[in-house]
Amino acid sequence: MAKDKKASKNQEENEVLEAENQTATEEQVEENSAKEEQVEEQEELSAEEKLEIELAEAKDKYLRLYSEFENFRRRNAKERIDLIKTASSDLMVELLPTIDDFERAKKANENQEDIESVKEGFGLISTKLFKTLESKGLKVMETEKGTPFDADLHEAVTQFPVEDEELKGKIIDTVEKGYYLGERVIRFAKVVIGA
Repeated sequence: MAKDKKASKNQEENEVLEAENQTATEEQVEENSAKEEQVEEQEELSAEEKLEIELAEAKDKYLRLYSEFENFRRRNAKERIDLIKTASSDLMVELLPTIDDFERAKKANENQEDIESVKEGFGLISTKLFKTLESKGLKVMETEKGTPFDADLHEAVTQFPVEDEELKGKIIDTVEKGYYLGERVIRFAKVVIGA
């Protein structure tokens, strides 16, 4: 009997334990499902929040990049304007001695009666000026009599009838010289062509 009591007591204890386990398992299942629902809601919220955060970061990056580009553009425009303003400063510095020569020649010519020395002085100054300009890339355009007319280089001022057939459509006189700066035409030669 004692064994039966123990067995029944063990059986009751087992049943109680099983009931408790089943209750605990049901509670755990309910808790887990409740946690899963919370996690899903948090995931949904966190996904939305993540997207909002990413959007805010993207907007911030865009604004920063845009402002950096605007600053770069302004700085670049200012540098370009400064460069344009001072681009010819080195040429001006090199022309100053020639201007000084002109002023000295002007003073010297006020009391000068020898025309040959005046011509010689201005010839020297003219040569010096042209050499300075040549050193900066200025070249005179060749427009001698008989040179073929080229509309890309020359500007026809007028036409004159010519007796020589070889001069028809060619340059017969230069009204104003043309110039190159490097390889670029900076002034077209004004010419008279034969008709």
